[in-house]
Amino acid sequence: MLLERTLNAIASAAMQSALSLPEAPPALLRPTQDPKFGDYQVNGAMALAKQLGKKPRELAEPIAQKLLEHEAIEGAEVAGPGFINLHISSAWLGRELDAMYADLTRDGVDPVDVAERILVDYSSPNIAKQMHVGHLRSTIIGDALVKLLRFVGHDVTSVNHLGDWGTQFGLLIVGMREWGNQDALDQDAIVELGRVYALASARAKQDEAFAESARAELAKLQTGDAENTALWTRFVAATRKTLDVVYGQLGVTFDEWKGESFYHDQLEGVVQRLVAEGLAREDDGALCVFWNELPEPPKGLEKQKEPFIVRKRDGAFLYSTTDLAAALYRRDVMKADRVLYVVGTPQAFHFKQVFALSQLLGVTTRMEHVAFGSVLGEDGKPIRSRDGVEVTLQGLLSEAVERARARIQEGIDEGRLMIDPADLDETATKLGIGAVKYADLRQNRVSDYTFDWDKMISFQGNAGPYMQNAYVRCRSIFRKGEVDPDQLGGAVTLAADEEHALARMLVRFGDIVHQAAETSQPNYLCEHLFELSRSFSRFYEACSVLNAEDEATQQSRLRLTALVSRQLGRGLTLLGIDVVERM
Repeated sequence: MLLERTLNAIASAAMQSALSLPEAPPALLRPTQDPKFGDYQVNGAMALAKQLGKKPRELAEPIAQKLLEHEAIEGAEVAGPGFINLHISSAWLGRELDAMYADLTRDGVDPVDVAERILVDYSSPNIAKQMHVGHLRSTIIGDALVKLLRFVGHDVTSVNHLGDWGTQFGLLIVGMREWGNQDALDQDAIVELGRVYALASARAKQDEAFAESARAELAKLQTGDAENTALWTRFVAATRKTLDVVYGQLGVTFDEWKGESFYHDQLEGVVQRLVAEGLAREDDGALCVFWNELPEPPKGLEKQKEPFIVRKRDGAFLYSTTDLAAALYRRDVMKADRVLYVVGTPQAFHFKQVFALSQLLGVTTRMEHVAFGSVLGEDGKPIRSRDGVEVTLQGLLSEAVERARARIQEGIDEGRLMIDPADLDETATKLGIGAVKYADLRQNRVSDYTFDWDKMISFQGNAGPYMQNAYVRCRSIFRKGEVDPDQLGGAVTLAADEEHALARMLVRFGDIVHQAAETSQPNYLCEHLFELSRSFSRFYEACSVLNAEDEATQQSRLRLTALVSRQLGRGLTLLGIDVVERM
């Protein structure tokens, strides 16, 4: 069920009927800020008043009367300058929750009307380098979006666009010959490659002959030299081994691994097409797109004087060329309707240009930059370890698990948590990794946020462990009552205020999931799960479940608890977080 879509339709129809309009106008529905004023607010009368030349309250009164005729509405009050406060019928809410309870596979979340083929491009680490904290947001935001979009019914392909081609490989090839240690490479390839690359990069900045040698080796690689190709293949394989460990910790998988190297053979054709269509020209040996020279420059780029370079003067291609080739491939071969690029905010202008140039090449695929801010340390700067070295993602995740283990042990020692020692490792892993994911996903993704271990791994407030604890509490009720939460009888009845408030939260689940998926904002779902947990806590304190006054009330409250359990479990799973069953 999509509650807000349903209520919007009800309100629009009431407006049309009450005012004898030829078409149903927008209801402009939104949740009320304070539940004492109702569940939702209809603001359409105020917008309509301007068109009809009448006072908003004059229009709102008949609309409110017409709304009361619908079974879903038990109260419609005109307030303020002319908005209408709606009170949803408890009986109608109960029936909707019963239908949601019966839907074990989707929990009442309707699929989209029109499914799209969507490609999500995320994570994108570089070969021969360890993943660092900077990859955290792209990886977990992208994974959550894949899960959300699939659940609402889209055909989704997840793609890891690896940085596996380019200047660094020329440096690595000459660097390995100069400083490489085969034993170290065999023992821990990614560490050895990082050491060698740092040395080669520093040397190239000081020694032009060395830099030229690296460029020559890169050119040999790009033309298929057997020895260099063998080295490159080894670099890629070693990095994939390390990446698989990190992705295993995160529980993240990809449908496609298509890095920059995949598009290499297509790049010259892309450049030649740009030249042929008059979009690029030579400038000092390089091929560039000059936006301000185009007959009809794309919006926002009309005054851009700096060129968009697609091939350097030495013949090397750039990220820009690869991204254009990828856009064409994703349209022509993968047949994508939409492509989401989950990449940090600093790349916004790059993607603005890529998208604009792709459109000039005839790409009609909707391309969206899903931008996100940085993870900051306590000093307000991008997070780094105490010695100034960039934190590896694998190290951060391992620390999260250890901190979760310590917090769990603290709870066990104080008698607040009961965990079988055999389950401690699994619980600590789920709690620690889940806490990192939730702390990131609950943020508005475009904002920077400060990484705070104490807030992150907390059983209080808007944190992953708090949501996990709410889920565990629901499951413990079923175990204590020896009931199957999927085989409950009776029907939902809402007598107490806390029951109605909980019901109002539960019926919004479908709207929230769709909103999070379509806007690429997982934080909407996080906020729902947090508010649902708080509402359930108030319900649990005010309304006895297993010791309810009669069987009908007990079954109703068990159904409410089952729905909370399912929404928390499904919601966390859609965010890529594994739930804990006992704690």
